[in-house]
Amino acid sequence: MAEVVSPVPGAGRREPGEVGRARGPPVADPGAALSPQGEIIEGCRLPVLRRNQDNEDEWPLAEILSVKDISGRKLFYVHYIDFNKRLDEWVTHERLDLKKIQFPKKEAKTPTKNGLPGSRPGSPEREVPASAQASGKTLPIPVQITLRFNLPKEREAVPGSEPDQPLSCSSCLQPSHRATKRKVEVVSPATPVPSETAPASVFPQNGSARRAVAAQPGRKRKSNCLGTDEDSQDSSDGIPSAPRMTGSLVSDRSHDDIVTRMKNIECIELGRHRLKPWYFSPYPQELTTLPVLYLCEFCLKYGRSLKCLQRHLTKCDLRHPPGNEIYRKGTISFFEIDGRKNKSYSQNLCLLAKCFLDHKTLYYDTDPFLFYVMTEYDSKGFHIVGYFSKEKESTEDYNVACILTLPPYQRRGYGKLLIEFSYELSKVEGKTGTPEKPLSDLGLLSYRSYWSQTILEILMGLKSESGERPQITINEISEITSIKKEDVISTLQYLNLINYYKGQYILTLSEDIVDGHERAMLKRLLRIDSKCLHFTPKDWSKRGKW
Repeated sequence: MAEVVSPVPGAGRREPGEVGRARGPPVADPGAALSPQGEIIEGCRLPVLRRNQDNEDEWPLAEILSVKDISGRKLFYVHYIDFNKRLDEWVTHERLDLKKIQFPKKEAKTPTKNGLPGSRPGSPEREVPASAQASGKTLPIPVQITLRFNLPKEREAVPGSEPDQPLSCSSCLQPSHRATKRKVEVVSPATPVPSETAPASVFPQNGSARRAVAAQPGRKRKSNCLGTDEDSQDSSDGIPSAPRMTGSLVSDRSHDDIVTRMKNIECIELGRHRLKPWYFSPYPQELTTLPVLYLCEFCLKYGRSLKCLQRHLTKCDLRHPPGNEIYRKGTISFFEIDGRKNKSYSQNLCLLAKCFLDHKTLYYDTDPFLFYVMTEYDSKGFHIVGYFSKEKESTEDYNVACILTLPPYQRRGYGKLLIEFSYELSKVEGKTGTPEKPLSDLGLLSYRSYWSQTILEILMGLKSESGERPQITINEISEITSIKKEDVISTLQYLNLINYYKGQYILTLSEDIVDGHERAMLKRLLRIDSKCLHFTPKDWSKRGKW
């Protein structure tokens, strides 16, 4: 599951009926444009007024997913096209631009997978904008340090180089007329990827080794999961009819329907926080009509009213998550919870997490999973901050199945702390790990940031010993950090560090990335202390039903 942030980018929202002075098109009269049936129906697309993150009015195109009538007043549930589903909301007709309404096209009924004809009207085809041409910009020339790799003998030979030719990393200071502007070498997509076992050596030229890094390119914020990213792995299996004992929690998006596309919980009260859910979660149907759903912050049981919660608290003895406390430093603690031994808590945790995770599906059979809950301690108890889950046995080296930081605790460094803790467990287990794919957009940003900082920390710590070139391989980086080799390589490519020059692979570190990394590490105050971890890995393969 993906990490969640509290202030959603671009999520400046209006409540239904709250309309300000708009810069976009004027709102038309509700009767100006109606469907052939005389009303706005599901599947219609039209511009809808909303506030962006700069607190400015805008009119993005949106699709009507549902219509309801409350006391004679119609509300429309809209999904903003090309925006994340967490921004979906109920709006009144005053926020609709009916002059530009697009009605769904009538299509012939087509058979579905179960042989029944489909009857829901199709949405109008969206216009796909032409992809922007890549602009070739001249970037400044860097002071370079290069890391060279050996190509393995079994690897296909590269023209102009021998398969086993050594590749090393030199720190070559290139003269420049303007010291403030430095050039960045960008890796071509066709550049072959260095071998994991190829040794990389750093050697100084002119007597000193200087770090150099390619400037980090701008990232596109993705509204979906890793659609076109190299980490994207779409689930091709359907949702199983029976609970599985192993496997991923990736949801099959082909099973989405109008119910699961809409948020069904208005508000959740958890301890001293009130949370606005982002996505659908399968809480009991009778709870979806409540203005607020009350949760016990220690056992996560849900109640219909504040009085129910108060009555429950008089009986609930928990002041921390059930399970073993395996880490404590300061006020931060981690608890390991077995999904088989604490099934009720694990199921309630999954229900809560599903409110903020769209790309994972929910299974009530929690037996195959372990849950690691991070808490913050005060005089009243241990308050849940976030968690991640992992399979007891993973055939694909997954060390995280779902990961979530609750919205009130976002942008405070807890997300990276969860990720760092998952890799600390992998180090104790003597394994390399990777999160289950696909990641959410926010989860991808957090993992990319963690991988980048961790790998750069290793590379920048390399030093010459007795005048010889320090060497390191991708395998060694993977063993030191427990990050899977594929993630190490993809991160180096993402940072545009890998170059192929005169038959050699080199990593070029510019001063911009070095400075940016050092600034980022100064802000990263929360770190895992391995001395405070008390964890003994279990061999789950030797246990019957765990």
